[in-house]
Amino acid sequence: MHVIIVLDYAHVNGGQAKVALDSAKGLVARGHRVTLFAAVGPVDPTLAAAGVGVVCLDQADVHTTGSKLAFAVQAIWNAKAASALGELLASCDPADTLVHVHGWAKALSPAIGRPIAGSGLPSVYTMHEFFLVCPNGGFYLYPRGEICRLAPMSAACIGTNCDSRSYPRKLFRVARQAGLNHASRLKETARHVITISRLQYDVTRPYMPAGTVWHRVDNPIEADDPGPKPQGPPGPFLYVGRLSPEKGVALFLEAARRTGIEAHVAGDGPSADELRAAYPEAKFLGWKNGAEVRALMRQSRALVFPSVWYEGQPLTVYEALAMGTPVIVSDACAGREAVEDGVNGRHFASQDVDALAARLVELSDDAVARAMSDAAHARYWTAPLSLQRHLDRLEEVYAAVRADRPVPAAA
Repeated sequence: MHVIIVLDYAHVNGGQAKVALDSAKGLVARGHRVTLFAAVGPVDPTLAAAGVGVVCLDQADVHTTGSKLAFAVQAIWNAKAASALGELLASCDPADTLVHVHGWAKALSPAIGRPIAGSGLPSVYTMHEFFLVCPNGGFYLYPRGEICRLAPMSAACIGTNCDSRSYPRKLFRVARQAGLNHASRLKETARHVITISRLQYDVTRPYMPAGTVWHRVDNPIEADDPGPKPQGPPGPFLYVGRLSPEKGVALFLEAARRTGIEAHVAGDGPSADELRAAYPEAKFLGWKNGAEVRALMRQSRALVFPSVWYEGQPLTVYEALAMGTPVIVSDACAGREAVEDGVNGRHFASQDVDALAARLVELSDDAVARAMSDAAHARYWTAPLSLQRHLDRLEEVYAAVRADRPVPAAA
């Protein structure tokens, strides 16, 4: 079949784009024709090498625009993207073409919904985040540092400042969401929705049309089986990821301080300087590439994932388990779905520093950490989230979308 993959970026700048580009190349290797449609360059050179066709508009995003006002207009309704996508879809053969939307919120805008709907082509939407239903994309009240449980676009929602920067920016997002809900037809095209966690389905289902057909497709994890960890004392506790308030890094560092436990932090972000100043005893390792992260995980006693918001499917949790490293995870986020409490890691009550401290003490016992490490490795590699397994599932969903029928959820 011919798969049109739609997303904001034509290069890897995060988990969403990596999944989209890896699947594009993998589908070509399986004999499908794939065209990537994106707003923002540069174009990843591995796409052409793999045989993926690319249509890139070379537009700006919020970080590269020369005019905030011009970008605001683009972000609410990107007329150029809608026109270009319409031309591309009009050139496709309806007998074998499917449209797969991975992302639009950073540059493409909800305007892409109209040409997709107008084309009549079968389409599917992967909900990597929550922008299809929530104006700020996260069901999270940034100023308060807590999960938002308001109905999206209700009067209470519109009147609440949930934005990470300012209330005027929230109102811009409200305007965009109004365009999505009432003018874009994007939810109409998203009759078939791929979710990447059970939590994501539970959170978004009440705000989607009654006829939505739901599919579960886990994101692929880039990892080779290193075997069970060798004998010897486990290493330090590790956090990996963006250093920002919603990730709960300060909670981990405070729990480590209270228990006298060695804490290592790999990553960077807007809270980095503040955290270094507040917790000088912690070891801050800076940003690390994928191979370096996996090596750190392999050397660590446990990964601590203290996120205070929902997340979608935090790949860091699965990477750690693949390395044979147990995970201590907040019960507020989807990462809990990968951890059987007391077997390959532990859950703790979100934002409860004492509960997290107790879990750190528990896994400070070498025998406990060793048993959970062995379980983490064995359980993950029984059914690894490989790219090939991801592609198998995608092909099943694509067949169902083209036939417009649901398929059983993946085990």
